[in-house]
Order: sequence, then structure tokens, then C-alpha cells
Amino acid sequence: MQYVWQSNVKQSRYFWLASVLVFFTAIRRELNYLPELFVPSDFSLLSHSYDWWEDGVLTVVYLLIVGLLIYSWRYLWAVLKDVEISLYIIVAVLAVLQYMGENTIIFPQDFGVVVEEMSEAIIYGIALIYLWQLKLTDFEKPSTRASAFELKTQQ
Repeated sequence: MQYVWQSNVKQSRYFWLASVLVFFTAIRRELNYLPELFVPSDFSLLSHSYDWWEDGVLTVVYLLIVGLLIYSWRYLWAVLKDVEISLYIIVAVLAVLQYMGENTIIFPQDFGVVVEEMSEAIIYGIALIYLWQLKLTDFEKPSTRASAFELKTQQ
């Protein structure tokens, strides 16, 4: 039971699932106009509106993401350490550009919208490519330092 509970393969799958859920919830936030197109304004299920159900489901998904990331924190930390610092800088610059475009800082309003949307698209593209190319098997190999520690504690 203990092996199954702490299985690295299981933890890596949970990390990947949490990563995918984070990506899709971010995309869902960006496409917030879709429910207005497909759900009638007077929608009600069990005496609750669509907004109530949506908030409830998204809250459960967010809690699931947090739980999965906590459970697989070793993979989260390994992936965060493995990412090149230049990628962090690029995403930070794009996030600042996105904020400046959204709030018409430096950019005129029409051009600011273009800057905002392009910055977001590039950030989501980077995340999708990184997620697509993520090989969890690279993080499943125990380090030599951890192996030496395990051997020492077993003696």
C-alpha cells in the first residue's frame, strides 16, 4: 500500500494532469464569452443559475489542481528548477506587455488590445509547447545524491 501511495509514476501522472488542468482553466478564463453564446440567460438547474454551477465546478477544479500539485510537489519543484531562466524572463516581459496593453499604458487603446492579445497568445503558446514536450520520465530518475542517501539510511 505504501509503495502504491508514494509511487513516482503515479505522482508524475498527477503532476501532468494538474499541469493540463491549469492550462485549460487559463484558456477557459480567456474564453469567458463562450457561455453567453451557448447557454440561455434564463438557464436554471436545480434552482441555480449557470453562473452558480460554473463557479462551483471551477472551484472544485481549482481545489483539485492545488491538491494534485501538493501531492506531486517534487515534480513541480524539479520542473520549475529545470526551466531555463531566459524562459522565465521572456514570459515576465510578455506579462508586463500584456498588462500595459490591457490598461493602455504607453500604447494607444486600439494598439494596446493587439499587444495584449498577442502577448497572451504567445504565453499560452509557450505553455502549450512546453507541456507538449514535457517528458516526466526525465524527472522520475532518482538523483545519485538521493540514491546515496537511501543506501546510507538502509545500512
